[in-house]
Amino acid sequence: MNEAMKSILQLDPARGGGAMNSQQYREAVIAKLRSVIPFAAACCTTVDPHTLLTTGAVTEQGLAAVHSVLFEYEYLHEDYMKYEHLAKAELPVACLSGVTGGSLEKSERYRKVLQPAGFGDELRAALVAGGVCWGFLTLFRPLDSLPFQAQECARIASAAPLIAAGLRSYATSQPGKDSDSGAREDNGIMMLNEQLVPLSANAAANYWLEQMRQFERLDAGVLPGPVRAVCLRVVAEERASGVVPSSAKICLQTGDGAYLTVTASRLDGPEGMLAVSFVNARSSDVFRLLADAFTLTAREKQLAEMLLLGLSTKELAESLHISAYTVQDHLKSIFAKAGVSSRRELISRLLSR
Repeated sequence: MNEAMKSILQLDPARGGGAMNSQQYREAVIAKLRSVIPFAAACCTTVDPHTLLTTGAVTEQGLAAVHSVLFEYEYLHEDYMKYEHLAKAELPVACLSGVTGGSLEKSERYRKVLQPAGFGDELRAALVAGGVCWGFLTLFRPLDSLPFQAQECARIASAAPLIAAGLRSYATSQPGKDSDSGAREDNGIMMLNEQLVPLSANAAANYWLEQMRQFERLDAGVLPGPVRAVCLRVVAEERASGVVPSSAKICLQTGDGAYLTVTASRLDGPEGMLAVSFVNARSSDVFRLLADAFTLTAREKQLAEMLLLGLSTKELAESLHISAYTVQDHLKSIFAKAGVSSRRELISRLLSR
């Protein structure tokens, strides 16, 4: 991997590289990857690291016609290279030609979605840094072209942690000085049928839907990826167990640095309707996301969470059965990772959203 490619993959807005937003960063990553590995189209999506549901995708135009169908295959069909499996795999990169032994037709996704759309081999990568998945990258080869080679998969595998670190850094970006996040729309609600056709929505929901469409650069009326993902998670887990899941939820960052929680649930009644809510994220959801983004250890997360309750150093030490000196050492590490110098700054950093 050349130095120019490393410089874009290692971009960290927290260290002065904030000229690009998350979408522009991913577009730049795709452009750099195309300069070393040929492919026809690409998609790079960010995810909620706790549910692995998309919080927004950068998708090239050639995928517009099949993107929503690929969502359905990810959640409602059994097939090769599921993203959630890659996120937990020792090697989080795979290509369809490799896992099918060169017989792409073994994949229903290939036969019914990719091939009709003019695509051949598909390469998927989970973007994992520090044991946490921050997104997924998908590359598509043209139909009848050579499949992805082992060395190409290896290049993506070496780049994936760097891309993941770049995506992770955006999760910690702070609201700008001119942010009006305090006046954001809250308590949005929309209803959809099981085919994910919107039936009704209040003004707040329509506001957030439009924000998400702008974020993903979607046409008017297109259902944004985060909404599609939480709804399909409900349908998929109901089919598997008959139990409404608690994981049909994402916490995503809005354009002004604030955070929004999107949740789907099943409504009672014979119509099989789904409800999606849009609310300003609770401090606990934001804390969990930022703790991962700051790469806090399990002990540091525990200590930081207790610190938010107002406990003194002595109380922290007694509660955790460690010395006050050890508490201070942990706090220094937390401050350094969060880019703050005091408890007050840390609490403001974690809870000001």
